[in-house]
Amino acid sequence: MNNPHWIDDLSASIDSMDTAKFVSFMTDDAVLTFGNAPAVAGKDNIFQVIDGFFKSIKKLVHHDYITIQEANKVVVPGTVTYTRHDDTILSVGFCNVFTMKDNLISEYRIYVDISQLYI
Repeated sequence: MNNPHWIDDLSASIDSMDTAKFVSFMTDDAVLTFGNAPAVAGKDNIFQVIDGFFKSIKKLVHHDYITIQEANKVVVPGTVTYTRHDDTILSVGFCNVFTMKDNLISEYRIYVDISQLYI
């Protein structure tokens, strides 16, 4: 199955750690839930949280992902590989679930276990 171009573009924005490009895929009132962290509402707040996350790691790459879409719901399971600042690597499975509104993400849920990332 081919991924929609916007999914590949979103993944590229994340993998390049381009926070401004990342939030451009979201509605102004979007809500982001990242793992077990509290939900973050609003594009500006999401920018701050994700920018801080990007600064806490050296690199990340999403791979082996597919896209499943039904009406305004999009599900993207795959693997993400993180490189820490000390050059050690952690690969884990993830599943992103999006609720879409007017071709933008209004709700972004990231299901991933990054508990080993900062050890």
